[in-house]
Amino acid sequence: MEPPLDGYVVVDLSAGIAGGYCTKLLADAGARVIKVEPPEGDWLRRWSASGACIAPGEDGALFGFLAGGKHSVLADPDTDRDLVTGLLDDADAVVWSRGSAVAESVVFTPLAIRSTHPHLTVTAITPFGLDGPWSDRPATEFTLQAWSGGIVGLGRGSADRAPVYVGGQVGEYLAGAYACAATLASRMRGGAELVDVSMLETSILGLTYYPVSYYEMLGRPWRDARRVTVPGIASAKDGLIDIGCGTAQQWFDLCAMTGHEEWIDENSPLTITEQANLHAEELYAWVAEHTVAEIRELATAFRIPNAPVANGANIDSLDHFVARGSFVTNPRGGFRQPVPPYRTQPDLLPPPRPAPRLGEHTELYRSRVSPPRKRNHGRDSRGLATGNAIPVGESGNRLPFEGLRVVDMTTFWAGPSCTHVLAMLGADVIHVESTRRPDGTRLIAGVPVTEEQWWERSPIFSGLNTNKRGITLDLQNEAGREVLNRLIATADVLVENFTPRVIDQLGLDFAAVQRIRPDIVMLRMPGFGLDGPWRDNPAFAYVIEAASGISWLTGYPDRNPYEPYSVGDPNAGIHALNALLVALEHRRRTGQGVLVEAAMVDAAINVAAEQVIEYSAYGALLQRDGNRGPAAAPQNLYRTNEIDEFGRADCWVAVAVASDEQWAGLCRATGREDWAADPSLGTAAGRRAEHDRLDEGLVAWCATRTGDEIVAALWEHGVPVAKVMQPHRQTELPQLAARGFFEEVSHPVNPRTPHSTLPFRMSRGPERVHVRPAPLLGEHNREVLTELGFTDAEITDLQERGVIGDVPAGYGRDARARK
Repeated sequence: MEPPLDGYVVVDLSAGIAGGYCTKLLADAGARVIKVEPPEGDWLRRWSASGACIAPGEDGALFGFLAGGKHSVLADPDTDRDLVTGLLDDADAVVWSRGSAVAESVVFTPLAIRSTHPHLTVTAITPFGLDGPWSDRPATEFTLQAWSGGIVGLGRGSADRAPVYVGGQVGEYLAGAYACAATLASRMRGGAELVDVSMLETSILGLTYYPVSYYEMLGRPWRDARRVTVPGIASAKDGLIDIGCGTAQQWFDLCAMTGHEEWIDENSPLTITEQANLHAEELYAWVAEHTVAEIRELATAFRIPNAPVANGANIDSLDHFVARGSFVTNPRGGFRQPVPPYRTQPDLLPPPRPAPRLGEHTELYRSRVSPPRKRNHGRDSRGLATGNAIPVGESGNRLPFEGLRVVDMTTFWAGPSCTHVLAMLGADVIHVESTRRPDGTRLIAGVPVTEEQWWERSPIFSGLNTNKRGITLDLQNEAGREVLNRLIATADVLVENFTPRVIDQLGLDFAAVQRIRPDIVMLRMPGFGLDGPWRDNPAFAYVIEAASGISWLTGYPDRNPYEPYSVGDPNAGIHALNALLVALEHRRRTGQGVLVEAAMVDAAINVAAEQVIEYSAYGALLQRDGNRGPAAAPQNLYRTNEIDEFGRADCWVAVAVASDEQWAGLCRATGREDWAADPSLGTAAGRRAEHDRLDEGLVAWCATRTGDEIVAALWEHGVPVAKVMQPHRQTELPQLAARGFFEEVSHPVNPRTPHSTLPFRMSRGPERVHVRPAPLLGEHNREVLTELGFTDAEITDLQERGVIGDVPAGYGRDARARK
């Protein structure tokens, strides 16, 4: 069976992780990816996060993972322009980023390529986007986390230390995953456009939780202080374990599990977090008296989210990953690496393939593109490049997913974030809830139940569900299941993210769904997968982050790791979208339905892959190091002389020096001629060895200046720097304003509020992303059921029997009248 993207040709003009991961996802699905490298090769070939020595002629292990199955062509930007031009002639898409002499040649910039090769989808990945006042400013993944608000995030860390970033360069992988999805979305409408991906914007969506909408709608930030999650990641008798409470019921169950039923107070004025913090000492003592295995067995029985804390040394030996075959041996390097972040039935993905040697395919392609020949770039019936079809122009406003109907049975963050992109790009997404169990994000905004229509006031639900239609169905009722079956019969896609047992109990496995709609694509997004010993464990972001290794690299070396509590869900959502688009391509080519299993943890172990790769390749266990990191030195947060909006001396800037040129700029900006003249600081290794001394100097320099003064001084000299933003202040960034990242959205219950959009701009549109607000509970019951052929009398009967409704169970009109 041909893989879904067989025949799709992508020229990779990127350098580094983000572009490499984007094109890896494409290559995994069968695309032919031609990596064009300068004579010295992609710098990633020489990269090791642990600083391992890579022998001449060999490649770094991370490159071996990211470049699997690709072709390598060497090109001198001055003498091989015809070669690169010929590759572009025969391609369908280009993925571009700065960092390569070829990509930065004036004839191969994104706009230049679009001008000379209008048939291509050109996907550009840059820190801030191709336009706007910051488009040429220096940045690193670390400083972008600061600008996004992701370092402050959801109150991660503790107040006695600086806030801390999410380790492991997760922002690079998020950008790559979004770039891949945007490229495939463009492909669905024929390509021929520029896709402009902003890493700042992908960081906002991946590391913060709709903070602007939250602040504007409710008048308060999600968190106003840093506090360690309790119990969170705690020390058991024999190791680290993550235990979480995402709901009130889970807190009650935790009280019972630890033998403290007296802590349960359903009428407490305190939040779950505040109640847990009151009893932190007793909870930590209980955990310390038990082994990880004992706690996990108990917590799983109580349905409390839990996971061991994985790292590069232990992750591929954890029983769940062994049972699922989650890690394989790299075919060339011999190290361990994760399998692709999704699985399909039928199996659509080719087996792992080796990365190319530097320039391995140069002569092959040189012979193909020489002598030059005239090409007429167009599309065949599959949307692939041909020499005789009519070119696809910029005209036409058809959105990528117009005509696609999606039944969205998802809840909370991961699933709705996947279907939200579909809705924003034109799909008819019908969000299915029930009055007994509304979408969980309706319930976690902290809106008192005494407020009128409190369930409609969640900024999180609003941020995740614009452009969707909403219905309610009681699926415990046979009549509700019949309505769902009739809806599925009209759908192209069914998406759900419950634990597997829930769908099994409803009788909605893939075989049952295919009996209703044989060619449907069913996307399942369980936390830990459809099989394996952790299959039925509840999965929230924090346990996914712990189980995958993301948490291990987040925090300070002398403390237990901090839960990122952010990336696990949106990372799963964007990876699931990529999986869905690949499956839809297979369906389009063959007419065959596909089951897609996009487990949250599989997406997470892919973006955390470097840990197991470094350990198995070099024996190096990567460690958390506060705000320092392997990609830059010095790299840290430094306090400014300001008082924050909460009255605290808690304002910070992020500085990251990733090159010798940036080091020289830092010395000039700070007036440290002594640093510039010190030969021990002339190399990255030397600066890393002297990090403490450099930190002392930067602490003193920053302490007398405002964040704006520091940013202006360092940016003037080409140094990556950022203010550590409170996430609800994202709208104050002029770059986001210039790109229109936020759009005002009206709502029948809530005030007009800014909502974040997509982290990429497509030259063929849409001009505006949000065209309707998130649906009220059951708002479109009558509309959708009428489309399915139900009469008014039948719809009224379903409402009277409680099969459909528009208020949560227990909060009906009579209950509101008694309030």
